[in-house]
Amino acid sequence: MSEAETIVLGGGCFWCTEAVFKEVRGITDVESGYSNGQSQRPSYEQVCTGRTGCVEVVKLEYDPAIISTRQILEIFFVVHDPTQLNRQGNDVGSQYRSGIYFTDPEQQRVATELIQEIAREQIFDGPIATEVVPLADYWPAEDYHQDFFERNPTQGYCMAVAAPKVVKFRKTFRELAKG
Repeated sequence: MSEAETIVLGGGCFWCTEAVFKEVRGITDVESGYSNGQSQRPSYEQVCTGRTGCVEVVKLEYDPAIISTRQILEIFFVVHDPTQLNRQGNDVGSQYRSGIYFTDPEQQRVATELIQEIAREQIFDGPIATEVVPLADYWPAEDYHQDFFERNPTQGYCMAVAAPKVVKFRKTFRELAKG
């Protein structure tokens, strides 16, 4: 295994994003958390107010010998709507904004180039609202948020929102799915 890399993504509710990336070959760890806000060690309840500036994110550790940053970001752009500003579906607020929080300049370059390519090819009906900024102030979410979909597959939100994203990933990126 090559040295693991870390990237943090905000794609709406972290339960959904986590559920997808736990299925991806080459992703060695997925953790739900909060980042890029003004509050130190915020709670879920604080983040939900929208006043902390934090975004719900997943921190991904991955093996770049198995999956590239570009492949991770291609999955990211398929499983959420990067054109929505401060929302994903019915989840509304800055805590649900679309974001790529890079940990090295190469990730920033890859993200910027991919967004430019998507814009040129007019893949979406509107402009990409995804922010691409350095990771700042990451904190893990509370334990009950970790592995949420895996532990609660029949919970209403999971069935209505997370499960379809997992299915979409499996259909679109069959070759990148674990097992």
